[in-house]
Amino acid sequence: MRPPRNMAVGSGWSAGEPRRRQRGFTLLELLVVLAILGLLIGLVAPAALRQLGSAKEKIAHQSIERLAGVLDIYKLDVGTYPSTEQGLQALITRPSGIAHWNGPYLKGEKLPEDPWGRPFVYRSPSQRQGHEYDLLSLGPTGQPGGSGDAAAIVNE
Repeated sequence: MRPPRNMAVGSGWSAGEPRRRQRGFTLLELLVVLAILGLLIGLVAPAALRQLGSAKEKIAHQSIERLAGVLDIYKLDVGTYPSTEQGLQALITRPSGIAHWNGPYLKGEKLPEDPWGRPFVYRSPSQRQGHEYDLLSLGPTGQPGGSGDAAAIVNE
């Protein structure tokens, strides 16, 4: 007996057996799954991006505190903090006219950058009451001022 033309030889069933339903997903099932995935991504992605932004802010705070500690060691050796003109470069190379410089105080020849890839801003004397210097990152915008997430991150 020959199988009918539309049936392949060795298909696993013969003319006397009922045809089994092929397994798979319907178009409706696939659309429901895609809709659920879309909703999940829409809800989770903004929260994940907020966490990424706050992580960079925390890294900036930690970097500023670490640099503040290095500046304190510099002051112990030299007697004063570097001037605004000397800047943070004074932590890597000896400024002219400084006698008791025991640096370099930072590894490498490049100044550290904030998490957004920009140099930290250093001013001495400080423009804030009760501080000897200002050390800050301009934050994600790279612009002075701002508020909330766009605010500069400064030393305590």
